[in-house]
Amino acid sequence: MSSLSQQLLRRKPTTQEIASEEGLKRSIGLFALTMIGVGGTIGTGIFYVLSSAVPIAGPAVIWSFVIGGAVAGVTALCYAELAGSVPVSGSTYSYAYATLGEAPAMGVAACLLLEYGVSTAGVAVGWSQYVNQLLDNLFGFQIPPELSNAPEQGGIMNLPAVIVIALCALLLLRGTGESATINAIMVMVKIGVLVFFVAVALTGWNADHFANFAPAGLQGVIAGSGLIFFSFIGLDAVSTAGGEAKNPKRNLPLAIIMALIIVVVAYVVVAVAAIGAQAPDKFEGQTAGLSVILESIIGSSWPGTVVAAGAVVSIFSVTFVVLYGQTRILFAMSRDGMVPPVFSKLNPRTLAPARNTVIVAAVVGVLAAFVPINFLLEMTSIGTLVAFLVVSVAVIILRRREPNIERGFTLPLHPLIPVLSILGCIWIITQLRPITIIVFVIWTAAFLVYYWFYGRTHSTLGRQAAAGADIPFTSTVRQVEEDER
Repeated sequence: MSSLSQQLLRRKPTTQEIASEEGLKRSIGLFALTMIGVGGTIGTGIFYVLSSAVPIAGPAVIWSFVIGGAVAGVTALCYAELAGSVPVSGSTYSYAYATLGEAPAMGVAACLLLEYGVSTAGVAVGWSQYVNQLLDNLFGFQIPPELSNAPEQGGIMNLPAVIVIALCALLLLRGTGESATINAIMVMVKIGVLVFFVAVALTGWNADHFANFAPAGLQGVIAGSGLIFFSFIGLDAVSTAGGEAKNPKRNLPLAIIMALIIVVVAYVVVAVAAIGAQAPDKFEGQTAGLSVILESIIGSSWPGTVVAAGAVVSIFSVTFVVLYGQTRILFAMSRDGMVPPVFSKLNPRTLAPARNTVIVAAVVGVLAAFVPINFLLEMTSIGTLVAFLVVSVAVIILRRREPNIERGFTLPLHPLIPVLSILGCIWIITQLRPITIIVFVIWTAAFLVYYWFYGRTHSTLGRQAAAGADIPFTSTVRQVEEDER
């Protein structure tokens, strides 16, 4: 009979065989994986969030993106090593399960469910704003405010946000390989639109807009980083595809690193062009901001229409990626016995978790319909930051415990890089509003209570232990080698 500590800290083996047991189809290559990372990152983070971040950080929001990118960058290297070592679906949850143990993995799962579920709702709300801008430019009408705003913003529900989530769910139900191809096409469209925006915005350049560069000082810059950090969720989304990636030990690390480079360059260049074209005090409360900037420069609606159309496609792809990530995390948890079996039931034709997709779409659709975007963005950011922090800790532990495990990518400057990632995540978390941190702690505590009464007793590893299997648990940092036993 295992002790309570052994139950709470039992962990999964870090072997290639776990991936082959999942039943998912390996249909996603390197390019499609990279596009998942870019598609899940470039979207609401640049098309919408400037209107929230610039009033806080001023023109120094450029540094907010750089700092966020730097923290995400060192964390992305940690992700790359873990993705090449534990190539399964489930992302940070699976990494924590293999390194820290079962109870810590469930704490991470709480972060991920918050991160992905709330992010899906948040980007869907941002999508509805550009849909209205596009409809207004093309046809001269908008969806009534009552049907395009949350109750707190004077509406009844955000109907466009619900529609985009439903469309993404339908796409996922067609199968992962086909969905990944469509996502890659949408990502290329969004990159083209951002290049177009920068080219036009630079024609309206005004260096005076950078005069009062950091009105709130360093605190404003870091606060801006905390608000926009949710947009780096796409880097985590790559690792959720571990069970469906071709040659995962090679392709997952490469895709994460390539996506990071593309994303950070795009964010900084667009932010510089946007502030150069529009005075910082005009960003606050602005909807469909990039479209409005171009319209004011050209004096015509057609450039704004192009950007609005691109944003509709862009944010659709973000919604698709984060919805995909949420379903795969729940799939991994269900496979491990942590949530009900319905979440790991696969459609025999598409090999996709169909019921899982429908349930997730219904829940996040309710969030998108009735919760305003600013609160959604902050809650997503703290979930992302904690997940990134855990990945960095897991790299250090796995290096000590299993130094000889096969790694598709080996992190340079270990342990400096993971330590910098940990410090960076903690730094940004401390700048978030207290209410955000309080809600996050309550949510995580509630989820751990759920684990105590359901996950702990239904765990697949628990059943194997009861049947007499020798299940490893986190008691020491370094794993005992076979020849030492």
